[in-house]
Amino acid sequence: MKGLLIVKVLFLAMFAAVLLAPFTFLKPVTSVPVVTEEQIAPEIIVPQVEQPRHKVSLPDFAAIRDVKEKKRQFFDFLRPAIIKENNRLNDIRNQLLALKVKLAMGAELGAQGSELLATLGDKYRIDPKVSLKAQVEELLLKVDLMPVSLVLVQAANESAWGTSRFARIGLNFFGLWCYRPSCGMVPNGRVSGATHEVAAFTSIDQAVQRYIHNINTNPAYDVFRSIRGQLRLEKQPLRPEILATGLVPYSERGSDYVLELTNMIRHNQSYLEPAASE
Repeated sequence: MKGLLIVKVLFLAMFAAVLLAPFTFLKPVTSVPVVTEEQIAPEIIVPQVEQPRHKVSLPDFAAIRDVKEKKRQFFDFLRPAIIKENNRLNDIRNQLLALKVKLAMGAELGAQGSELLATLGDKYRIDPKVSLKAQVEELLLKVDLMPVSLVLVQAANESAWGTSRFARIGLNFFGLWCYRPSCGMVPNGRVSGATHEVAAFTSIDQAVQRYIHNINTNPAYDVFRSIRGQLRLEKQPLRPEILATGLVPYSERGSDYVLELTNMIRHNQSYLEPAASE
């Protein structure tokens, strides 16, 4: 009887072992797998392309590999706007010379002449308290032309032959600054606390006008205007190499900058010759 009981117990144990056997091979789940930061795919940030602030069809000067061709296209692109502005200034200058003759003869300026003098006096910062003759003489120093070749080489120097960000995005070939918020482009290397921007223009004509007006009005270029006035007085041509000496304040490089400009004029003379009308 006792033996039969032992057999039953062994039988039940074996039966239980057979039932549980398939489940003994399952591995217990201890925890949910942890995804580390290194395993997360980094977010792809697509850099935004700075859009031009103008609608001008600007040549891709950076893509022109032939240096001679790049120079030719660069000068040809800017030259018409410079000549156009010089012609406009020359017309105004002739009107001022006519007013000078009237004053020398003791004649009245008339309503049109007085209005012209007042408008130009405000635009070119002339003291209205001085005599009419003094106002006209001061205006003749300021309302004057720029040698085309000097403007061209300055534009090439300041814009890296039209490849700079400021030239491409804002048609600013001359490194001109502005001080109103969003008036232009914020320089990448602007020091903390500075508020200036690099001006942006909508046309080449506008850019050239602003550049020449800056030279003709900014107190920093009094010497430039004095040299030009002396050349006029002596009935000498406005030679760019001579006038370049008055642009020392234009760059922190000072006299080295002027030397660089004069060297550029000399080395690029064959490309500048079409501007002989200056």
